[in-house]
Amino acid sequence: MAPSPWPEPSIDQHDVDALLDIAETAIATALAGHRPALPPLESLPPSLHRRVGAFVTLNVHGQLNGCIGTINGAEPLGHSVARLALSAAFADPRLPSLQPADYAHLDITISLLSPLSPIAAGSRADLKAALRPGHDGLVIHAGERQPLVLPTVWEQLPDPDDFLDHLWWKAGMRPRTGPAGMCAFRFSTQHHERRTGGVARVA
Repeated sequence: MAPSPWPEPSIDQHDVDALLDIAETAIATALAGHRPALPPLESLPPSLHRRVGAFVTLNVHGQLNGCIGTINGAEPLGHSVARLALSAAFADPRLPSLQPADYAHLDITISLLSPLSPIAAGSRADLKAALRPGHDGLVIHAGERQPLVLPTVWEQLPDPDDFLDHLWWKAGMRPRTGPAGMCAFRFSTQHHERRTGGVARVA
């Protein structure tokens, strides 16, 4: 179930800029009232052909305004980021849709997931002991539930119990419980961020 390994060395700055351009262009095009198109695959650098897990997070005035992602890279990264950016902007059911006035105060963060690594954790206590605060993202499988928490959540929830409770809440489980048959996986992320600013326009 793990996505393909991210190549080393990490994605270079030119390709980071291209990936952020893709996300920003998709959002700006939609805000301008046009239907966004996926970038032609042949125009993308090889690193953006990779199929890896990714999340797109949008903040307006420093507040969360959308976060959508995928654990498994089902399509080339340059295409998945365009789709995820649009979903984060306009289809996150927890948050309001992005508005044109928000664009001047918009921060776009793209998080690229490492391969998932299983954690030998037979209980919540084992999982807590295995966590590396400030570093690990976490996915658990408990029945049909598969909640995920990105490593950036440690910034708001530095206590491991609070971090795990947030994951439990996302799974619809009672805090401080230990679901039977739980499987856990850790991952790390590469984060790339841009402040848009200005007015949304289509190039």
